[in-house]
Amino acid sequence: MASASTDLDNAEAQRQLNNNNRPASTGFWETETTSAKLFECSRIKALADERDAVQKKTFTKWVNSHLARVSCRISDLYNDLRDGYMLIRLLEVLSGELLPRPTRGRMRIHCLENVDKALQFLKEQRVHLENVGSHDILDGNHRLTLGLIWTIILRFQIQVIKIETEDNRETRSAKDALLLWCQMKTAGYPEVNIHNFTTCWRDGLAFNALIHRHRPDLIEFHKLTRSNATHNLQQAFNIAEQSLGLTKLLDPEDVNTENPDEKSIITYVVSYYHYFSKMKALIVEGKRVGKVLDNAIEAEKIIRRYEALASDLLEWIERTISIISNQKFANSLSGVQQQLQAFTTYCTIEKPIKFQEKGNLEVLLFTIQSKLRANNQKPYVPHDGKLISDINKAWERLEKAEHERGVALRKELIRQEKLELLAQRFDHKTTMRQAWLNENQRLVSQDNFGYDLPAVEAAMKKHEAIEADILSYEERISVVVELANEMESEGYYDIRRILARKENILGQWSLLKELVVGRKARLEKNLALQKTFQEMVYMIDWMEEMQVG
Repeated sequence: MASASTDLDNAEAQRQLNNNNRPASTGFWETETTSAKLFECSRIKALADERDAVQKKTFTKWVNSHLARVSCRISDLYNDLRDGYMLIRLLEVLSGELLPRPTRGRMRIHCLENVDKALQFLKEQRVHLENVGSHDILDGNHRLTLGLIWTIILRFQIQVIKIETEDNRETRSAKDALLLWCQMKTAGYPEVNIHNFTTCWRDGLAFNALIHRHRPDLIEFHKLTRSNATHNLQQAFNIAEQSLGLTKLLDPEDVNTENPDEKSIITYVVSYYHYFSKMKALIVEGKRVGKVLDNAIEAEKIIRRYEALASDLLEWIERTISIISNQKFANSLSGVQQQLQAFTTYCTIEKPIKFQEKGNLEVLLFTIQSKLRANNQKPYVPHDGKLISDINKAWERLEKAEHERGVALRKELIRQEKLELLAQRFDHKTTMRQAWLNENQRLVSQDNFGYDLPAVEAAMKKHEAIEADILSYEERISVVVELANEMESEGYYDIRRILARKENILGQWSLLKELVVGRKARLEKNLALQKTFQEMVYMIDWMEEMQVG
């Protein structure tokens, strides 16, 4: 597809170049012809670009409708397939087979390896890939990427369609078979005449007829008219999406146009076919589960694959149990939070993937047994330890260890949060105690007692009040000590700093008490001295009175 469009553009460009090289003497009519050809060339390119845009949108929605089964999606068809990862996942969903595990890494060589795995798988499925290489997909070549997706749609969605006519039992396949199916299902509907996958669908009646044929309760077909194409298309697309669960691959403006894109319409119509055809739905489901086994050799290959996958899953389960059973946690709130985040990542990302692998094993074993029964062979019994029941028991042990890990982590998180709160409370209280101690140490270090007995007596009373206030503060100092002791007993990670601050507070407290005792002693001496001075004054005054008398 891409190469043909490119050749067309090149041919038009060459013709334009040849026209430009002709002598100017050819005259007015040749100039007019050249302008017309240039206009036609640009028009062809515009139509090609419009077609590619519609195909890109349709194919993107189609890819996402299948990737949704494995909780994946793409945003840009050209960019999101470049690393090969989504391409591998898409082929796994469509075929029901497990492809080689994608190579990790984002370098170009890693992306090339992943795309190669996908293309190699298609070649093993006898899919002819013309002019499509891994470099083309990695480089985001628009035309070749669209061509690859269309090839995949042909192989896994359209190629499986085969219709037998009632008259001559002729078997048709692929596009002709799908067209015949549409004609058979819409036969008898007025104004519905399907002979292609382009203009016959523009008025929307064909889509409504297909739905009405199988679900007449959803559509009142007799009320539809060809003149209201947009309404017809919108109704059919909405009903198919809401009532049938079919992804809305097209919009009315994609179909109600002069040149509807054939491949986009085929891609959408084939989803109707697979939904309404129970027989074909069983074929598609069988391809999702695993490769259909044609003989005992193929069955043996799948058995070996089952055993390898079972061994890998059991090894992962045992390894994971060993890791998450370790109850040794980081001794800090941030460390435990990181461990909890890692555990959450395991629960939400790593484990679901393994759970899906476990489900795939069950489906794979069922496929093996079905094939063996069809070939009249003995049922396959996995080796000891690889039975589904053995895997389920190992999974139960994993979930038990996971539960215990989760409980222990949350308990440790609560403990660390409590310790962090205690540390914050401790820091807050020690800051206040330090400020109070500094202020009171400054206060009791001052000996401004006064120079007479009344002043010293007043200073003594003030000191007694300060002393009483300081002694009543001892309980608050004890709270700091208790907080530090509690954090020490709980093994707080920053206990050295806590103990250092506690010792500093206790040292300052002891110093304050010593300063209080010393100041009181000095006050008492000063008071005694002032009393002596007072008595001496009284004595001098008495002696002076005696001399005067």
